[in-house]
Amino acid sequence: MYSASDFDYSLPESLIAQEPPVNRGDSRLLIVPPGDAALIDAGFGDLGSRLREGDLLVINDTKVLPARLFGHKTETGGKFELMLERILSSSRALVQLKTSKTPPPGTRLKTEKGSDLEIIGRENAFFIIECLSGGSFVDLLEREGVVPIPPYIKRDAVETDADRYQTVYASDKGAVAAPTAGLHFSARHLDALQAKGVELAQVTLHVGAGTFQPLKSESLNDHEMHSEFFNVGREAVDAVRRTRLRGGRVVAVGTTVVRSLEAAARQGDLKETTEQTRLFIQPGFRFKVIDMLITNFHLPRSTLLVLVSAFAGMERIRQTYEHAIANQYRFFSYGDAMLLEARQ
Repeated sequence: MYSASDFDYSLPESLIAQEPPVNRGDSRLLIVPPGDAALIDAGFGDLGSRLREGDLLVINDTKVLPARLFGHKTETGGKFELMLERILSSSRALVQLKTSKTPPPGTRLKTEKGSDLEIIGRENAFFIIECLSGGSFVDLLEREGVVPIPPYIKRDAVETDADRYQTVYASDKGAVAAPTAGLHFSARHLDALQAKGVELAQVTLHVGAGTFQPLKSESLNDHEMHSEFFNVGREAVDAVRRTRLRGGRVVAVGTTVVRSLEAAARQGDLKETTEQTRLFIQPGFRFKVIDMLITNFHLPRSTLLVLVSAFAGMERIRQTYEHAIANQYRFFSYGDAMLLEARQ
């Protein structure tokens, strides 16, 4: 049985990417073949050399909302910072809330631009917030919100983050963090892969702020996984079926795609599914859908590092991260990528 400490590693702070590359796709790509085959240092533009006609590339079309709001408590003037976790209804949302003192239900809040909110309840560490100023919570965020760049990026969000912390194919509003493996793809890159005969399919998983939370207990079995909305539609299911029939491989762009497809296949065959998932993929998990995974380098003691270790193998991931650090790959959301091929 693995513990949280098995997924810890030391990372020089200088390797945490603070900015995206100048151009999408200029990042490096560490190719990780199965078994004991040598790791291959490449560029992201070399991805096409590892894919072949008949493969299926599955992307997550979620769109990041400007999910961070600032303001003050109406009664006391105390400042708050709000970070969306997920939308609950047109006017309600589940949020993280930073204040000097924990506010009780009934507390009124006012944003910096004058919109009114009210705390109406709690859900574990999160707060349920009602928008009182008319319109939907999404409308409020789009009027007043700030791009929620990750906490390990030690700077304020700037105008270019609104574009670069978003995939080129983002369309379904609802995420508070980007599916970062997709940030490497330009429209030209996707067109080139499709011209080669790689099929493209999409799913949706709205990434929540919980994605940044570390493992909270030493035992993996004691970790309470955050809940995220996902949708695997008929077109994606049919695309996977066609890929299997022609002998192609299913290539997931990011851990969010892995969770979506594998959650939709938990009862057996892959099926159309729209629901919340708390699926925590750990070593020993039996993958039913994906064959290859494109992903960034993940935080120590994170559920995402556990997931990639389950897919490629604990020792293989240790070797991969040691190689990446020694060769100064850039880590986390704006960092470089790796291509993991399933163990044989």
